[in-house]
Formats: sequence, C-alpha cells, structure tokens
Amino acid sequence: MKAMVNIEVLKGPNENNLSVLRRFTKRVQAAGVLPRVRSRRYTERTPSANTRRAKTVAFLKKKEITTELIKLGKMEVVSKFTRRKR
Repeated sequence: MKAMVNIEVLKGPNENNLSVLRRFTKRVQAAGVLPRVRSRRYTERTPSANTRRAKTVAFLKKKEITTELIKLGKMEVVSKFTRRKR
C-alpha cells in the first residue's frame, strides 16, 4: 500500500483565492490522487478466512434448522425457481 499523499498550498501575500485554488488542483492532478481513489471506489476487499468460515458455519446451521422444520412439517418446501404466469 502506498503512503498517503498530503498536498499543501500556501497563499502568497499578493495572490488571490482563485489562483491558490488553481495551483492546488494542479498539484492534486500531478500527484494522481483522484484516479487512484476512483479506481478503488467500488472494489471490495476479499474476506478473511475467519469471516468466510463464520459465514459458512452460519449457513450450515440455518440449513440444518430449516431441514429439521421441514421434516417436522412446520415449514413448507419453497422451490427457488417458479414458473412465471404470462
């Protein structure tokens, strides 16, 4: 992972706000901060082994409870794929 980039622009004594802002945006573009952030915007981290294991255990427990309820007749079997009526 790369180090965090801090961009600092100091205003000169005879400089207006617009030129300071322009210099700041130029430095941000030169540092390549925005493309890096935008590329990571929608990517998700891969879950750790412990997280995957916990999720699997929870799924298996739920599946076991559901099959038990179906066997006892307290729950109906719901098919995942149903035909749509036209």
